[in-house]
Amino acid sequence: MQYIDNVIFLILLVVGFGLFFKSLKEIYRNIKLGKEINRTDRKAERWAIMSRVALGQSKMVKRPIAGVLHIFVYVGFVIINIELLEIIIDGIFGTHRFLQSVLGDSFYAFFTSTLEILALLVVIAVVVFFIRRNFYGVKRLTMKELFGWPKKDANWILIIEFALMVAFFTMNGSDYFINKHLLTESLSASNTALTGLVNEFSKPHLDLSHNFPISSHFFFLENLNNGTLHIIEKSAWWFHFVGILFFMNYLYYSKHLHIILAFPNTWFSNLEKKGKFNNLDSVTKEIKLMMDPNADPYAAPAEDEAEVPSKFGAEDIFDLNQHQLMSAYSCTECGRCTSVCPANITGKKLSPRLIMMKTRDRLEEVGKNINKNGGKFVEDGKKLVNDYITKEELWACTTCNACVEACPVLIDPLSIIFEMRRFLVMEQSAAPQELNLMMTNVENNAAPWQYNQADRLNWAKDN
Repeated sequence: MQYIDNVIFLILLVVGFGLFFKSLKEIYRNIKLGKEINRTDRKAERWAIMSRVALGQSKMVKRPIAGVLHIFVYVGFVIINIELLEIIIDGIFGTHRFLQSVLGDSFYAFFTSTLEILALLVVIAVVVFFIRRNFYGVKRLTMKELFGWPKKDANWILIIEFALMVAFFTMNGSDYFINKHLLTESLSASNTALTGLVNEFSKPHLDLSHNFPISSHFFFLENLNNGTLHIIEKSAWWFHFVGILFFMNYLYYSKHLHIILAFPNTWFSNLEKKGKFNNLDSVTKEIKLMMDPNADPYAAPAEDEAEVPSKFGAEDIFDLNQHQLMSAYSCTECGRCTSVCPANITGKKLSPRLIMMKTRDRLEEVGKNINKNGGKFVEDGKKLVNDYITKEELWACTTCNACVEACPVLIDPLSIIFEMRRFLVMEQSAAPQELNLMMTNVENNAAPWQYNQADRLNWAKDN
């Protein structure tokens, strides 16, 4: 029976990480539903971008207050979870603060002190974020598209992070006061038997009195007896461990997948100039053929020529590339893109953030369809265009790239809008009347304006 805690711990650990990797495998499968795209060129530049943007948070600090607070949460939460290694070792082998015996008292004191300071910064940041999101009224965080689950999800993440940090402090504070009591009792013990008893009880609790600059001030714990403190410590320890496993598996259902996917998303980002249109080889060759007076339009295509795509543009998530689908999962729903979108600012229906959210919703629906039907997608009569994203949204875009520039993890909503517009124009001939008129003029007059080619230089006659 003495090993029951270790067995329970090991079962929870295996189940927690097993479910987590199962979720990652499903996300990977869903991303692979998109078209392959080769983004392995210029590796040095890609590593530099990932280090600067994903790791260094360089684009977050363009809005200093939110950026600095986010760095507190990001750095603090990542470093604090280094202690998960110690928790795992202690949980499996029944040790107590295993890293102290490895790092030594001085370095371990520095380590735990640093963790406590970072944990305090995390608590401050999540409290400010919660107030800012729910009571301060930041426009991009109170828009209609965030009503319902997106708002609840953001709040739940903040609440979970706050609870984990409180458990962390409670665990350390209880440990601190147990040691304080034991040291006091040891000094005041007048007989060897009592001193031996005290030393025996204190074996699992090494001297940590100088390690906890924050939790050592949890004075409400000081007057509790050691038996109660031990129960509180173990309860907080288990809560912290189970909370980490819960948070890890909650990520699959949350916008906070960017904690993981921001790194590959920035590495595989588009290194071309923003807004550069990805011309289709098959269309380019066709135009060159039309413009070449010596070309034979009936000649058989060369073997090395690219095949004509089965569909121009994107109607559904299967027509988008894999990086675009990864970006949908990477979206933090921060709304920086929408807040700078001129179409949205002037009251039009377009929201770049909502484009990414709807793409992710459709991708998740397709994934559930595949799960339900034994690993094969069964046509459900829905498409990304029209069923999720409307033509009105697509044609409201001015292609200014403000959304692309604003995104802190290099998501490109414009590339998705481009592909869906291409589908509407080239597959459905469903461009707005103004655009159809312009394209007709280009075809007939070699200019977007509606006058004869012979009159194009009339403006210069009187000059």
